[in-house]
Amino acid sequence: MTNLVQIPPITRLGQRLTSIDALRGLVIIFMLLDHVRETFFLHRQVTDPMLVDSTEPTLFFSRTLAHLCAPVFVLLTGLSAFLYGEKHQGTPSMFLFKRGLFLVVLEFTLVNFAWTFQFPPAVIYLQVIWAIGVSMIALSVLAWLPRPILCVLGLAIVGLHNLLDPLHFPPGSALHLPWAILHDRGWIEFSDHLRLRTSYPVLPWIGVIALGYCIGPWFARSTSTAMRQRYLLLTGACALIGFIALRLVNGYGEAQWVVHESTTHTLMSFFNITKYPPSLLFLCLTLGVGLLLLSGFERARQRQWIGALAVFGAAPMFFYLLHLYVLKILYLLSVAMFGLNQGDYFGFQSMWAVWLAAVLLAATLYLPVRWFAALKARRRDIGWLKYF
Repeated sequence: MTNLVQIPPITRLGQRLTSIDALRGLVIIFMLLDHVRETFFLHRQVTDPMLVDSTEPTLFFSRTLAHLCAPVFVLLTGLSAFLYGEKHQGTPSMFLFKRGLFLVVLEFTLVNFAWTFQFPPAVIYLQVIWAIGVSMIALSVLAWLPRPILCVLGLAIVGLHNLLDPLHFPPGSALHLPWAILHDRGWIEFSDHLRLRTSYPVLPWIGVIALGYCIGPWFARSTSTAMRQRYLLLTGACALIGFIALRLVNGYGEAQWVVHESTTHTLMSFFNITKYPPSLLFLCLTLGVGLLLLSGFERARQRQWIGALAVFGAAPMFFYLLHLYVLKILYLLSVAMFGLNQGDYFGFQSMWAVWLAAVLLAATLYLPVRWFAALKARRRDIGWLKYF
């Protein structure tokens, strides 16, 4: 029985790097916190960007912390694609295309059902799994470009897409559908009984996954640890300096921040950034922090807590599906047992309860995720396991 829950060492050449899994594991826990909030604190919805004057600091901080999740996921997806290609000595286009298509189908089926519990669905929300899937399909083509050109293209998409913010196409226009998917968050009327919500416009995420693929050589066997650390620290620091500089200018892609009577609300206003679609400032802040964390996790890779985080990061899709269904079932059981105590919702009274529930759920889900990660590492002959 012991072998069923033990994970082989993940720092040997040819295997997943501990720092990558640990960072992915950390943002998975942040994601869990945000999804607990969306399940049991739904009576306190937040806008994008948030309304600083009416959002308490604990809610603002929790939501801002969760901003790390999608950018880090997408960046690491591009990085992992490069490492997959290096391992198999070729461009990973076919793997990217099949994996991306799998994720798109998953978003339309198991993921959407976990959010709505409706079949057939009346609404399909195209969220982060959809965005990652479409980005992987795009990268399956873009990966054939020379790396310098791909890097310039990724930077151009991330840096310039906010220039497109004023561009909108109404329903009925030939460009409404592609633009809603690419950049303009909105509704797509698929039929009289089905609507699609493009929660995650994909254009900026294609830029992020391209940049993740471009930093892949930093993690190649031929790159020394010292050089990789320099690259990560310098790039992360430049991204954060760029965020501060652009935010002080108080424009481009974001609502202006203002000075409040309290320092806390002034800082909240300064860090109040837009996720849908992710602004340049949003990506500078989150990717800068992500790169610095990746550097720190590599230096601390022998610490026991790094290994615990890496367990979650070794089976991300398994955890994603598992936690969504667990949360939905817990919510339905809570409604059945206690009724609706927050208007039309059952919910916690404070964000502290949300944090406590997230910690307890992370601890509870650790063992099944560790079991699946061990199965995935042990049974490499089962091809479909690599998709989870």
